[in-house]
Amino acid sequence: MPGIDECLLEAMTLPGARGAAIVDWTSGLALGSVGDSPNGDHEATAAETAEVARSAAEYEAFAPAAPEPGTGTGMPGADRKELPVEDLMVTTRGGFHLIRFVKTTFDSSVFLYLWLDRHTGNLALARIRLRDLSERLVLV
Repeated sequence: MPGIDECLLEAMTLPGARGAAIVDWTSGLALGSVGDSPNGDHEATAAETAEVARSAAEYEAFAPAAPEPGTGTGMPGADRKELPVEDLMVTTRGGFHLIRFVKTTFDSSVFLYLWLDRHTGNLALARIRLRDLSERLVLV
């Protein structure tokens, strides 16, 4: 099972990978990063992507609240203990930005971030591989 460094290096083997990071979305701090950064600053990129991740995790449009008993409204089983958002994709003229939330046994607020070149990257493959990496990632 890969740790942070191994996970990031494996993410960079994806076709078109330009940069990758593991970020805590509550603090906006990068736990690790590798490769390039879209704005030239890994810490700024971590903070900016954390804002996007936090929005998706906290706004009810993306993460509906648990249904009221007997109403049948809301997302089945949504109780805010498990984040209903799996991943986020932002497409720009030059690249793809992927955010994959990492499930852990503790109250985790970590995600994998991958920046892909739009012309050489494979978005479908990247999503599959990030899902696999997020499931195998060991955080201690």
